[in-house]
Amino acid sequence: MSAPRRRSGRGAPLVLLHGVGLDHTLWDDLAPYLEADFDVLRYDLLGHGAAPGITGAADIQHFITQLDAELDQAGWKHANVLGYSMGGLIAGAYAAARPQRVKRLVLLSTVFQRTPEEVQAVMARLDAAATQDVQAAASVSLQRWFTPAFQAARPDRVAAIGQRLVQNDRANFLAAYRLFGRRSAPGASRARHCLPHARDDGRARRRVHPAHDARPGAGAARQPRPRHRRPTAYAAGRGPRGRRRSAARFLTAGPAAGHR
Repeated sequence: MSAPRRRSGRGAPLVLLHGVGLDHTLWDDLAPYLEADFDVLRYDLLGHGAAPGITGAADIQHFITQLDAELDQAGWKHANVLGYSMGGLIAGAYAAARPQRVKRLVLLSTVFQRTPEEVQAVMARLDAAATQDVQAAASVSLQRWFTPAFQAARPDRVAAIGQRLVQNDRANFLAAYRLFGRRSAPGASRARHCLPHARDDGRARRRVHPAHDARPGAGAARQPRPRHRRPTAYAAGRGPRGRRRSAARFLTAGPAAGHR
């Protein structure tokens, strides 16, 4: 089993938080584009990869405590924090609870103010994951996350992420997914924020702009490609270098005013 964390690069402290069912290796292709400007730390969230398991019901406070411990171990009083999907929920909760420890916050494809219908859809996927064959469930996720073109271009990365899904401890995965399904990113905090999103449809605008408005000093932007899960491919090395460098631009630029 791999180590539960990896640190590389030189510069300002930066923490990368992966999504539910994944691990810190999600960032392996993106990290090299950040290492020239940042000291990049990525680690396995509780219940994922080589991290300790989740005891009882998953609680966002457990993940806040974990991030506290990771910053302390790295010797950092504060850091930039980038979270993807469930990692974004944790990053947002951390910024709200520990604003003094978050310099800048990037929320990538992070849920904000789910509608009751969206909550119901997520919980239906949770119910399906609890009863489906593991291999079948992993295959469904990979089809949702990756385009046919990406699967053809990077079968190694798709296979590695699929293997990660298959190897998940079922109880830990379901506990984390249940937290992900029932929680949205918190509102205002004093940290500086940028909010890239993967979609340019009505649902993206409904989520990004209220989230932006709830965070004083935030900047918001949308990626042109559709689908919430596409950043999995983005983080795994899809597309031109410019796209994969967008997170670095958010982190190195000052907070934007208004919607872009």
